[in-house]
Amino acid sequence: MNYYIIAGEASGDLHGSNLILALKEHDPSASFRCWGGDLMQLAGGNLVKHYRDLAFMGFWEVLIHLKTILSNLYLCEQDILATKPDAVILIDYPGFNLRIAKFAKKNGIRVFYYISPQLWAWKSSRVRIIQKYVDRMFVILPFEADFYRKYNYPVDFVGHPLLDVISPCTQTCDRDLFFKRNNLSEKPIIALLPGSRKQEIRTMLKRMIEMIPSFKEYQFVVAGAPAIDHALYRSVIGEVPVAIVFQQTYDLLSHAEAALVTSGTATLETALVGTPEVVCYRGSRLSFWIARRIVHVPYISLVNLIMGREVVKELIQHFFTSKNLRRELTRLLDPSTREMMQRDYNQLSQKLGGHGASDRTASLMIQYLKDKSVNQ
Repeated sequence: MNYYIIAGEASGDLHGSNLILALKEHDPSASFRCWGGDLMQLAGGNLVKHYRDLAFMGFWEVLIHLKTILSNLYLCEQDILATKPDAVILIDYPGFNLRIAKFAKKNGIRVFYYISPQLWAWKSSRVRIIQKYVDRMFVILPFEADFYRKYNYPVDFVGHPLLDVISPCTQTCDRDLFFKRNNLSEKPIIALLPGSRKQEIRTMLKRMIEMIPSFKEYQFVVAGAPAIDHALYRSVIGEVPVAIVFQQTYDLLSHAEAALVTSGTATLETALVGTPEVVCYRGSRLSFWIARRIVHVPYISLVNLIMGREVVKELIQHFFTSKNLRRELTRLLDPSTREMMQRDYNQLSQKLGGHGASDRTASLMIQYLKDKSVNQ
């Protein structure tokens, strides 16, 4: 089988790479063409476009880059026509991928969607697009199957793929080796995860490093995003004593006492590793103003959404101040807070469906491809 996989950001690249490896196990002759990142390429995908050229954050940012986005859409459509894959596999990234779903379906190509767009938060009307143009949806959050059931659209809940990625890392990570390899001192670590997009890194990291003078007994270490150049972090950090590590996020989190995390998949990753965290986010005023009027969920972090209550503190927009961040970080470093958060994290893992998500998804995809009658 020939697969065409599209992911638009770092988390999609991670899950796409593991799906490629799983599909290879079930379909050894499989070939892959993809829009994604380094991980998908290492897994065996022929990379057409890197996600660093695709990731635009917020409503205003999308608007000013509209010409580039439309150019990328045209390139993708023409490439799909030229390569004629057996299936297009879309990973989240709805603004782009739902347009590709429509194009692929109209050209007789099977469409699978792995990791649902967050339609339960906003734009639920897009379910109609999925019903019309997506042959099968594979969801990774337990409440998503119930959401789609309301629209009479059956989906497959496959469990969360992060459970397979994080468990091996946290079991084999060696503290002494990690500290030595990265020239770290013996001070306990506070991890900084400022995001994977250039825009959010500049905004989030600037505020995060303001905590350093108040926590001198700790060392602050940034988890560098794989597609971001070291120089960007240094341009924000300046002469402040902060270490940066790349391709070692889970190692960093497993040895950190606490973490300051930009909202996104990283909040769930941090929880599954077991590190106390505070969730942070600030976008442009226009983007936030629009989001407040169209997003209808009580929380921004996946941890709280899955648990249905506040497990981790969220400092969003004007609440993301130095004073609030300092207060919450102090609270996280209290042993009683850490113990309570660990209990919540254990419940979170149980809700996510167990290990084997990538393998289950690959098996189902091949089964549906063989069954030509499957067409939602």
